[in-house]
Amino acid sequence: MTVELNHRVDGSGPRVLLLHAVGMDLTLLDAVTAILARDFMVLRVDLRGHGKSPYVPARHLEDYADDVHAVLVKLAFTPCAVAGFAFGGMVTQALAVKYPQDACALMIASCAHAQTAESKQALESRATDARRDGMSGILDVTMQRWFTDAFIARGGDAAVRQRLLADDVRGWADAFVAMANIDTAPRLKAIRVPTLCLAGEVDKSTPPPVVKAIADAIPGARYAMLPGAPHMPFVEMPEAVAKVVGGFLKDVLA
Repeated sequence: MTVELNHRVDGSGPRVLLLHAVGMDLTLLDAVTAILARDFMVLRVDLRGHGKSPYVPARHLEDYADDVHAVLVKLAFTPCAVAGFAFGGMVTQALAVKYPQDACALMIASCAHAQTAESKQALESRATDARRDGMSGILDVTMQRWFTDAFIARGGDAAVRQRLLADDVRGWADAFVAMANIDTAPRLKAIRVPTLCLAGEVDKSTPPPVVKAIADAIPGARYAMLPGAPHMPFVEMPEAVAKVVGGFLKDVLA
């Protein structure tokens, strides 16, 4: 069964869907949206078990993609450009391969298209840790993976910390299990829309070669790396992200 997702639309112009990272919600994309909405109609959603969307158990990335497809159909928002960050980038991949008619362009950032035995175990352990210790128990190590030390030192991660503390642990854990079992790699060669894969230069969770592998798997995909960017650049450096994403979208949606 699909979940009715909390959503918001801003701006006008070509249609763009933004998908947030694990544990976050649509409000953490406010800064990027404010810039992109000058030129585009931007739809944001709270993914299943996140923000104001209800929790219903999920096992696979396709469960989240099904929810997104349903809201796109409901809002008559297809075809649209889909831009996903981290977990949202994995959901973007699942959406693109299962519902190719939904997307006219893709931007996939800060994520993988397959897992090694080591990375799969690491992701599953983050689900286990949260179930055992609660969200407060995983905060500090998560911030260190997601942001630069300088950003944390000046308190830039405060809004994200607050969001994670308010999360339903079940939603967090389900998402990590889904990410651990991503299986889109063999199907990405079927994607036929313009695609940009965006990496952060200092991303500790998803180093640039991992993101570049997605670009290499999608015919004609572009690859870009944000200098000095961590795993969550849309929070730490939203202007730089919006510039790259907006430039790509203006090029391919013109």
